[in-house]
Amino acid sequence: MKNIKNIIFDLGGVLIDWNPKYVYREVFKTEEKVDWFLNNICVSEWNIQQDAGRTLKEGTEIKVKEHPEWEKEIRLFYDRWEDMLGDAIEETVSIFKYFSDHKDYKVYALTNWSHETFPVALDRFSFLQRFDGILVSGEEKLIKPDSAIYKLMMEKYKLIPEQCIFIDDNKDNITGARGVGLHAFHFSSAAKLRNDLNSILELDIA
Repeated sequence: MKNIKNIIFDLGGVLIDWNPKYVYREVFKTEEKVDWFLNNICVSEWNIQQDAGRTLKEGTEIKVKEHPEWEKEIRLFYDRWEDMLGDAIEETVSIFKYFSDHKDYKVYALTNWSHETFPVALDRFSFLQRFDGILVSGEEKLIKPDSAIYKLMMEKYKLIPEQCIFIDDNKDNITGARGVGLHAFHFSSAAKLRNDLNSILELDIA
């Protein structure tokens, strides 16, 4: 892949650790109860609507109306959202920094993230300032894996899909990216990503 000029990273789960269990493990006594709550009440399909541009307040009120018996626990989701934000995933950040320092590549981020909470990440993680561009789903009211968000990314930053590698930990998002012509790689670990990129791009990322 000698024509690759751009590396596009997902953020949550690839470069930044985020997990609602960090909060709900303090609320419920067992891991089973934590899993039940997140699989049945504050489900990912609900949270992703906030990533798509719905306000946190509106999303919270909708969920409280659905499950009034869980109101206190539901309100914690965004009241304590910052406590769900973990550390940078340093092994992957080192790969990102390799490309951000490399004269032959530009680096971008394409993330499903609420426009209301993303400023918290910008304040907390200084490496985010090193991207050549970041597209946040909540700001655009589009969301991966909708093909429209990848096309917007290409248009906004004047990128050619065949010249981009996209990295994401969600397989559906990988499928969506490939559907519009990007080279896309499913992230499972920093070590595997490093090996794959070294092999594909004939690099020596340490």
